[in-house]
Amino acid sequence: MSNTETDPAELLCRDRPGDGVTVLTPREVPLGGPRAIRVRRTLPQRQRSLIGAWCFADHYGPQDVSESGGMDVAPHPHTGLQTASWLFSGEIEHRDSIGTRAIVRPGELNLMTGGHGIAHSEVSTPDTSTLHGVQLWIALPDESRETARDFRHYTPPTLRLPGATARVFLGSLAGTTSPVPAFTPLLGAELTLEPGATLTLDVDPAYEHGVLQDIGSVTVAGTALSTGELAYLAPGAERLALANPGTEPARVLLLGGTPFTEELVMWWNFVGRSHEEIAEYREAWQAQSDRFGRVEGYQGTTAWLPAPALPQVRIKPRRNPA
Repeated sequence: MSNTETDPAELLCRDRPGDGVTVLTPREVPLGGPRAIRVRRTLPQRQRSLIGAWCFADHYGPQDVSESGGMDVAPHPHTGLQTASWLFSGEIEHRDSIGTRAIVRPGELNLMTGGHGIAHSEVSTPDTSTLHGVQLWIALPDESRETARDFRHYTPPTLRLPGATARVFLGSLAGTTSPVPAFTPLLGAELTLEPGATLTLDVDPAYEHGVLQDIGSVTVAGTALSTGELAYLAPGAERLALANPGTEPARVLLLGGTPFTEELVMWWNFVGRSHEEIAEYREAWQAQSDRFGRVEGYQGTTAWLPAPALPQVRIKPRRNPA
């Protein structure tokens, strides 16, 4: 997806004393394109820019798109990152400058690598009446951020746990490992808890973790979350305690990874290391250079999505708290 904001504003962030959980509260923003949809954004924000290498999280829906026409994001660029698309309902057609045409479906990972540069479009399919999902970005480390374009599709099996199910799409959890390679140690999984269930997971103490609330009632280490909130837990814990005190199923995304210590400059759809790099990426995209390639077969109202103007001030790196 295309990030329409050039300088995300402050989000709410609050510690819950005694439980080791920091809750990041999202705000609603429009997602670009002629048919913008509203999303709940929890990453990045000034208080916390990353969880592991996860540097961007948009949670959207369930949204009735039968009248609005759904998602239509024209070809747009990316550098220095991977995009991870995860749906709960609906379908999205993905096209990219590698020549990929793929349908993003619920419970299936579509992971696109835009190291040196890639372009792609996203359009909800005509049969989609409800869109509901999460769009995630993964920052590439310095030694890999010029890597070639790539696209991976993976359908993780449903893992049965006591009172819950899991789909592990990146990394390892509960004895299962995704075959999709990552450039830094990462974890990504969908968890669904039955009504009244409690679940304690063994996790890597070297990882920091985030739990993104989707539907139902969930507590993380005793801390209750509302829809779209993200619970952050620092490295050090060997277990993660989740519970569903409600009478309906509850679903979350679990994200994790070793702390990403490199400074990042993030602007629009680019991840770089300096203001000058971002300006270079923007100029290349506006010139429609070969850096990003061409997306074939997109049938939208505009051939490509122009970049916004650069801010008048120097773009500063994003940092996590020490």
